[in-house]
Amino acid sequence: MVLGLLGGVLAIWAGHRGAVPALAGLVCGGLVGLADDLRKLRVGSLGIPARAKFPLQFLLAVPVAWLAYQPHQLLVPFDLGWLYWPLALLAIVGAANAVNITDGIDGLCGGLAAIALTVLALLLPDGSAGEKAVAMALVGGLLAFLWYNRRPARVFMGDTGSLGLGYALGAMALQQGVVLLLPLLGLVFVIETLSVIIQVAYFKATGGRRVFKMTPIHFTFQLEGWSEDRIDVVFWTVGLVVAAVTVGLARTVIR
Repeated sequence: MVLGLLGGVLAIWAGHRGAVPALAGLVCGGLVGLADDLRKLRVGSLGIPARAKFPLQFLLAVPVAWLAYQPHQLLVPFDLGWLYWPLALLAIVGAANAVNITDGIDGLCGGLAAIALTVLALLLPDGSAGEKAVAMALVGGLLAFLWYNRRPARVFMGDTGSLGLGYALGAMALQQGVVLLLPLLGLVFVIETLSVIIQVAYFKATGGRRVFKMTPIHFTFQLEGWSEDRIDVVFWTVGLVVAAVTVGLARTVIR
């Protein structure tokens, strides 16, 4: 994460203002996550309550969305106008929480985030040095992080890292005009999040019954006897496949 911040700062210093949105996303998302992580260090605390954390996330997503403003999005044949704002805030906060939910077993979230960031860097047009600097600095940092986060993990991402990465992903997708492709690019993140939503909704509707053994869904596979390494490899493979599809679709539409 520090490498990503450093890459952004150096890019801005060199005159590449395109690094600002992703850098702002890392900082704003990281601050929310840091506050949550620090609160969790207190005995008996589960972190910032959701009723306070979600409004805070949306509030800090506003400046990131403003900096990443791009009214024309790929797959949309018209200027979004005011519709940009709900879409942008939902994309940033949704991406942040999806990445955060996926950060449950060693190596999983870091590998998927590195794949998504690499794709966003590949989709950048020539001349986008600032954006590429942040994206690839983050990818390099994540690959180094994975060396220590692989099972058994010695270093953890925490909410500071996962929320910061999610904000940065959302900001980059908005800035590049490919935000509507973000759910496809982050399909594994989406599936993990949907598993939690389905589980909670079904549990409340049926008075305690469950769809999955445990959510997020990677824990269900773990309870079925899959090792963490196997889950990582399978989920990363799915991430790579949808990443390739995303690149192909984006380049087809752009042409």
